[in-house]
Amino acid sequence: MILSKGKFNFMTKQICGLLVILSLSLNSGAQSKFILPLWPNGPKENNDITEPEKIVDETRLTNVSEAAITVQLPNPAKATGAAVIVCPGGGYIREAISHEGSMVADWLNEQGIVAIILKYRLPNGHCNIPLADAQRAIRMVKANASAWKIDTSKVGIAGFSAGGHLASTAGTHFDNGNKTATDSVERFSSRPNLMILFYPVISMKVDLAHPGSRENLLGKNPSDDVVNLYSNELQVKNNTPPTMIFLSDDDKSVPPLNSIQFYTALRAKNIPASMHIFPVGGHGWGMRTNVPFYKEWRALLLEWFHDYQFIK
Repeated sequence: MILSKGKFNFMTKQICGLLVILSLSLNSGAQSKFILPLWPNGPKENNDITEPEKIVDETRLTNVSEAAITVQLPNPAKATGAAVIVCPGGGYIREAISHEGSMVADWLNEQGIVAIILKYRLPNGHCNIPLADAQRAIRMVKANASAWKIDTSKVGIAGFSAGGHLASTAGTHFDNGNKTATDSVERFSSRPNLMILFYPVISMKVDLAHPGSRENLLGKNPSDDVVNLYSNELQVKNNTPPTMIFLSDDDKSVPPLNSIQFYTALRAKNIPASMHIFPVGGHGWGMRTNVPFYKEWRALLLEWFHDYQFIK
C-alpha cells in the first residue's frame, strides 16, 4: 500500500521542496518506499486548481495540483534492474490510486521491478501539464538509476484508461533531453523503453475519444491542431517503444477502436506490438480479480517482459 493513512502519501505545499524518504519493512521482504516532488523548485506552469487534494471512497484522488512520484523498490534479492512508471486512470479529472496504482506497484515489486507511481497534475484544460509530469518522471528515474539500481535501458511506462493516454503520449512525444540544462534531471531523455497500456484512451477525435477525458484535457473547443497533437494514433514515430495493449471487447467507456488504431499505427511503423482483447471485462478492471482473465493477462505480460529481456 502507499503511505499516508494506510493508502497514499501526498506531497503538501510545506514539503514540496524537500526530499522525503520513508523506509519500512514489508511482509514481502526488505523493501523501501519514498516520495519525491517532481518539481521541487516549482513547475513552469500551474494547472490553476486551488481546491485541496481529496481522496474519494479511499480509492480516487481529486484536485491534484502538485506532482510527485512514489518510488517503491523491490526486495534487493529479487531486483531485476527494470522499472515501470505507473499512470493511474480517471478521465483526467481524478486518479485511481488503488487498483490502478498501489496494487500495480505491489505486483511489480513481486516480479523484482522497481515501481514508480506517478501522481500527475490534472490538466484542468492545460493539456501539456500531464505530459510534462510524465516526461519529468521518466527523466528522474534515469537520473537516479544508479542509486535505485535501475538499468536505464529498462525503464517502462504503464497506463490505465486516461492514464493509458498519458503513457502513450509519453511514448510518442519524447525528446533526448537538454544536455546544457542547469537542472541535471532535464539532461536525460524522456523516451520510455516499453509501454504497457490497459484499455487506453488514445484518440482525441470526437468520434473516437472518451468525451470526459477529451474535455478535461483539451477543453470544450480545442483546435484541430491540438486534437491531432494529442491523438496518439497519429503521433507514432519510428522509435516509439515496443508496446503491449490489454483491453476488453465489451468496454462501453473507451471504444476498443482506440487500441486497435494505435496498434495499427505501431505496426505501420514496424514497431513491435502485442494486443490482447478479452471478450468480457468492461472497463477499469486494473488489478481487480473479479474478471476471469486476471491471471492470464499477468502471465502474458511477464512473458512479454521476458521476450524483451526486460526481466530475466
